[in-house]
Amino acid sequence: MNAAPADQIRLLDLQALDVRLSQLAHKRTSLPEHAEIESLTKDLAQLRDLLVAATTEESDTAREQTKAEQDVDQVRQRAARDQQRLDSGAVTSPKDLENLQREIVSLAKRQGDLEDVVLEVMERRESAQERVAELTERVAAVQAKAEDATARRDAALAEFDAQLGSVGKEREVVAGSVPADLLKLYEKLRGQQGGVGAARLFQRRCEGCQLELNITELNEVRAAAPDAVLRCENCRRILVRTAESGL
Repeated sequence: MNAAPADQIRLLDLQALDVRLSQLAHKRTSLPEHAEIESLTKDLAQLRDLLVAATTEESDTAREQTKAEQDVDQVRQRAARDQQRLDSGAVTSPKDLENLQREIVSLAKRQGDLEDVVLEVMERRESAQERVAELTERVAAVQAKAEDATARRDAALAEFDAQLGSVGKEREVVAGSVPADLLKLYEKLRGQQGGVGAARLFQRRCEGCQLELNITELNEVRAAAPDAVLRCENCRRILVRTAESGL
């Protein structure tokens, strides 16, 4: 294949732009905010699960407290009725009086036991409420961090997208000035050689594979016509000659 030396030089410009695009794309996907957001999202999910569990526990203990207080109230009302009957003098039978007094004592004990249950449930509910408040604050704090990281990531992405767009347009212009057959070969090699399809011959060294050409290879390069499209014998990339090739 033959191509004007100027067209071959433009391949180096094109290659530089492709390297720039690759670097920008890599930096775009390697933003530290990506990992930060992922970590915060996981933390947020865990905290929200804990908050749901704590809220459920608080709700359950609230119902348990209501039930325990209702039990206390029922015993208290019954004891009050029994005491009223005792005080009214309506019960005159010694046996009935004894049974009534025994029931009042039993109800008092029962009421005490139920009130202890109410206190225990109240303590558990208070603990659950404190846990809900703590987790709510932590969720809000992590959410704020996640929103901040997201804003920073979006700003960085917008900046990279702008650069990618600018460099991409420049690449279109340069690529459009390269002969079609030469551009096709370059694109093919770039896909095969890790994104580098053309390399400069600098001081007798291929900048694609960083290997120095031996004397035989150098003589072949020296003997080649100026418009001949050369390939590196080692990496097979297009080898572009310049004034700094050391020939």
